[in-house]
Amino acid sequence: QVQLVESGGGLVQAGGSLRLSCAASGGTFSRYAMGWFRQAPGKEREFVAAISRSGVSTYYADSVKGRFTISGDNAKNLVYLRMNSLKPDDTAVYYCTARSRYGSGWYHEGDYDYWGQGTQVTVSS
Repeated sequence: QVQLVESGGGLVQAGGSLRLSCAASGGTFSRYAMGWFRQAPGKEREFVAAISRSGVSTYYADSVKGRFTISGDNAKNLVYLRMNSLKPDDTAVYYCTARSRYGSGWYHEGDYDYWGQGTQVTVSS
């Protein structure tokens, strides 16, 4: 069973940066495609970014494209989300997610099998 633990959230002013980390255990990390979703108060969970097993392909929501970067370190079983130019609208709980199956899409919760508990990101104006 894969376990995912997020860290790196916190309070930051608008325009600032944060880097989220997701530590994976219980599986062979290189076999999993990884992603990040977020959920703001009163809203549904939404896709943020994803990275393929090889790390060659990355995918982003339009709202974060050009500001956020997803990357992975297979040797350390870690995936990162670097967030720059943060806006108050980025305030949410951020969740790390993973899947082992092939042939799924990238942008929906149902495309993933495993989820972390989430880390809070708050951006003040």
